[in-house]
Amino acid sequence: MAGLIAPDLTELLSTSRAIYRDTFGGSEPEVAVSAPGRVNLIGEHTDYNEGFVLPMALPLLTVMVGSPVEDGTISIVTTAKEADGPKRTEFAAPTKDHPLEPGEPRWANYVKGVIQHYRAGPVPGFNAVISSNVPLGGGLSSSASLEVATYTFLQQLCPDDGDSIAKALACQKAEHTFASMPCGIMDQFISVLGKKGHALLIDCRSLEANLVPLIDPNLVVMITNSNVRHTLTGSEYPTRRRQCEEAAKALGKVSLREASMEELDAAKALLTEEVYRRARHVIGEIGRTIQAAKALKEGEYKEFGRLMVESHNSLRDDYEVSCPELDELVAAATEVLGVYGSRMTGGGFGGCTVTLLEEGAVNKAIRHIKEKYSGTPTFYITKPCDGASVQQL
Repeated sequence: MAGLIAPDLTELLSTSRAIYRDTFGGSEPEVAVSAPGRVNLIGEHTDYNEGFVLPMALPLLTVMVGSPVEDGTISIVTTAKEADGPKRTEFAAPTKDHPLEPGEPRWANYVKGVIQHYRAGPVPGFNAVISSNVPLGGGLSSSASLEVATYTFLQQLCPDDGDSIAKALACQKAEHTFASMPCGIMDQFISVLGKKGHALLIDCRSLEANLVPLIDPNLVVMITNSNVRHTLTGSEYPTRRRQCEEAAKALGKVSLREASMEELDAAKALLTEEVYRRARHVIGEIGRTIQAAKALKEGEYKEFGRLMVESHNSLRDDYEVSCPELDELVAAATEVLGVYGSRMTGGGFGGCTVTLLEEGAVNKAIRHIKEKYSGTPTFYITKPCDGASVQQL
């Protein structure tokens, strides 16, 4: 059987330390932290509608190593080959009179945003190196992983009160204000609060979270990266969010979380066909996510799989965020005996699918998908892992 993802933490730390020594005069870093990416099992585009989501943390990590410095300068290096612009950036630590602002290179804006919104400032100067094996643009939340790693790093330099929810919210705010992405809270929340052997049912309105065991030894999660990314996603995400807000307003609701399918149908004449379909996906997906969490707790994997496929079809037809490559991957996966269900995961327009299947069916599923898929997929076999943590050097 294809093996489970190894966290590669040792390799990431080793790479980061070597580059740190090369970059910063041979000195060793004093602090090391990690934060995971995530995959969302079900509950897509519901978090910014105050709905429910069911993600799990992955053994794909962003690592940050570094040390404080006395001169108030922040110098950061990324090892990412795909990074836009220079791989090293330097700027002054923010003050009340001179806050940080987004700029170039764009990859650094995620770090700058967290520094600016860090709750326990003022942040001292520091040198740091960032390494990650979370695929960029794959829908596995490389951005939240970077944000949460940065916040966890800052906590070692300038301790805060340790409030995990406030930490996730600060990281979300960083993405809103410095990366101009109006994301929901899910990605940052699971990167902070993930727990080994569990998915996390998050209520994105109350921010309450309940652990959902995913510990059956015969059950694994397979992530399939389509290795395509369609460029329209940058504008489409904010558009979907505005359409949801438009639908909620027409229904007299604060958010679509409060709306029922009956209320939506009754108000259909007030909405364009497109906005109606967007709302139909969200309201249906919130209900599916609650049902799916219950099915997983009770070991009803076939029911969970059925809901995954229903979710994908809704994302494809009503929310229109899938693409031919994702549809191909889901169709191929669900043809394999031992696969319970499959769906696109993440924002859409490319990236990854997530599949729940029996451990013994993994090799068969991989072979079949490779035969059927027109592109070149990458596979990750995984189980849920812990959230952000401090590492020993």
